[in-house]
Amino acid sequence: MKKIMFNDKFGLTQAVLEGRKTMTRRVFYIPDKLALKYYFETDNLVICETQHNGDVIEWRDSNENVRITFEPKYKIGEVIAIAQSYKNIDNYYNAALYRKTSIHGQIVDELDLVSFQDIRRWKYFSGDLMNTSGWTNKMFVKADLMPHHIKITGIKVERLQDISDEDCLKEGIIYKYTNNDGTKIYHTPHTKRGYLSTDVAQQAFAFLIDKVSGKGVFQSNPYVFAYEFVLFD
Repeated sequence: MKKIMFNDKFGLTQAVLEGRKTMTRRVFYIPDKLALKYYFETDNLVICETQHNGDVIEWRDSNENVRITFEPKYKIGEVIAIAQSYKNIDNYYNAALYRKTSIHGQIVDELDLVSFQDIRRWKYFSGDLMNTSGWTNKMFVKADLMPHHIKITGIKVERLQDISDEDCLKEGIIYKYTNNDGTKIYHTPHTKRGYLSTDVAQQAFAFLIDKVSGKGVFQSNPYVFAYEFVLFD
């Protein structure tokens, strides 16, 4: 099983877990011309504008022949583990155990999605995980130990700046309110350093993506794979 990471500083992992974020754009960096020449083992390759066809990205030569096809990392219908540090997962299961046994050891939430079997399974592994890099860094966690997953429901390819107002909200931008004059106000997710408030949803998203993926990313307007998903469990 594959895993996917969301930014914790801007609360995007939590937004996914709460169902507020249902889309993610993953920037696709086109290989430079020199790298492509090496790939084709020729110095005579003429690189044309990159194109996309459905949910794939294509490099075409001067005769419009497709020379390389880049496919998305994830597929429609695929279930993917949401990466979280082992420490965060341990807190999650401890909280679940407390909910179940907080009144004289009796189960207080029969509808709790976390079962005692899930908790026992985690406790069996957790002791050996405390001294691993994954305890505090989710880059090093194993997908099959993650308790939460998403399911990919849609994929499209577009330029980053082509994002719609609707997709900005799916990406985690917050619609806050509408002014008396009918102007909609959007917020970026809150951090310790504050947040951006604007009446342009794309401006809020540009601020967010530049923080998450690197300064100037939105301005460079790269191709992205835009994945739509639902919280699976």
